[in-house]
Amino acid sequence: MQLPQIRLQSQFVQLGLNIEQPKQEIEQPQAIQSIEQPQAIVMMETTPGQLTIDQTKAREDLDLKNLSKRVEEFAQNGYQDWLSGLARRAEQGRELAAIENGGNPIATQARQNSERPEKQFNIGWIPSYGSVKLNYEPCKVNIQVEQQKPIINAEIRKPIHNYTPGKVTPEILRNNSLDIDFINIFPKKSE
Repeated sequence: MQLPQIRLQSQFVQLGLNIEQPKQEIEQPQAIQSIEQPQAIVMMETTPGQLTIDQTKAREDLDLKNLSKRVEEFAQNGYQDWLSGLARRAEQGRELAAIENGGNPIATQARQNSERPEKQFNIGWIPSYGSVKLNYEPCKVNIQVEQQKPIINAEIRKPIHNYTPGKVTPEILRNNSLDIDFINIFPKKSE
């Protein structure tokens, strides 16, 4: 016997995606930059060094005295000689005034007045040590520097950005379907 049947056959829908990839382009131009460095302002002030040499004492040691010094020494020596001569004459006058005390003051005084003092000689350095005076003032340098800051100019350039968005388009590759078959529902007549 044949039983009646209903046969169902279905197919699901089949979807497809059509994808168009996005495109992105980025370009970064270089920044425009200029740098200028002005020179620093430098001011220098110099006071020159000074060397003084005083050789007056050395020249005096060599008997190369200037006229005013020589006149001063002669006046001083003359005054001292006059004082010592005055003292000598006063002493000799007292000795002669007291001649009655004995002795021979006239002969003694004649001998003293005719003899000169004995010359003394010793080793000496001409000119004497340290007779040349040196004085040195070093030079002075005053330096003033005024710094100059750099001048920087920079122009920023924006990036160039191109973007094309992607697309996704759905499509139906196969439609859904349902097939229904009826089997043995209507009996066949025998012939």
